[in-house]
Amino acid sequence: MAEQPLLLIDGSQGEGGGQVLRTSLSLSALTGRPFHLFNIRANRSKPGLRPQHLTAVHAAAALCQAQLRGDKLNSVSLEFHPQTPPQSGTYRFDVQDAASHGSAGAVTLIFQTILWPLLFAAAPSQVTLRGGTHVPFSPPYHYLAEVARPAFARLGALFTLNLTAWGWNPGGGGEVTAVITPTTHLRAADFDHVPVQQVQGVAAVSNLPAHIPNRMAHRAHNLLREKGLRTNIQEIRARGLTPGAGIFLWLPQAGFSSLGRKGLPADKVAETAVAQLAAFMDNNVAVDHYLADQLLLPLALAHGTATYTTDALTQHTLTNAQLLRQWLDVDIHIQGDLDHPATITVTGIDFGGD
Repeated sequence: MAEQPLLLIDGSQGEGGGQVLRTSLSLSALTGRPFHLFNIRANRSKPGLRPQHLTAVHAAAALCQAQLRGDKLNSVSLEFHPQTPPQSGTYRFDVQDAASHGSAGAVTLIFQTILWPLLFAAAPSQVTLRGGTHVPFSPPYHYLAEVARPAFARLGALFTLNLTAWGWNPGGGGEVTAVITPTTHLRAADFDHVPVQQVQGVAAVSNLPAHIPNRMAHRAHNLLREKGLRTNIQEIRARGLTPGAGIFLWLPQAGFSSLGRKGLPADKVAETAVAQLAAFMDNNVAVDHYLADQLLLPLALAHGTATYTTDALTQHTLTNAQLLRQWLDVDIHIQGDLDHPATITVTGIDFGGD
């Protein structure tokens, strides 16, 4: 595979977080173009590659036999040189392998890094990821499974997910398995506002008393019923390495979560998630701001044009859009102000198309 020109990327641009790395890893493995990323996570309190990010680097490299420079903890510079197109297979990645001790690095973010290259591999792939499944500052497993997965499926990105162990902060130890079905191209689809029929969810704990998920679920149910909404919130006492608690609610194209912590009453945990849901519904938009961001990459690869509205335009989304323009000849138009509702239109490059 002839090497393409090296793409130089400043990791401090825009939001300056880990998404610059993950998007670059996905597109490099997919397109074969190498990149040099500097100022990695420059705007974070602990810059450089943390265990989650280093695991994503090694996972993406495994798919395309990439040659690496700078792949070590806390590195603020990385070179990534793919040697082959993405290879299907059976893969297993554990965040703890990149850490000197236990780590709750988010497996959902690692999965989203390797999903897009594996979608365009020649055969189905099986992936096992170990680390954090329900941790701060990342999509919880249930968001990926119940919100992102159905949305991606509308574009032709098909995969199954299974949660075999819960991993909370700080110990991690959770496990997710996935089977990814390959495709030759993705297709654009508009995302319209979907009226809410019912709120789905889970209230879960590991290594904590059963009354805690009961109280979270009961409080959320009562608050949502006051708003005229039906609910189906499952109470779970889950297997996990360390204690943890949280409630995870979802609608079509939107998800909301709140994690427990020592000293925070279960009722308050539930109230936080319900408040997020209520604020989203007040805007009458199509997708939440997390999904608005996560749709950019697959729509950039897809055939056709898609438009959707979101409840809040984030710096994360603006940064991701600008990065995609560096990587691909894609047209992304965003109408709206930061932290306010916005309309996003993406015309993809028809990657893999004839």
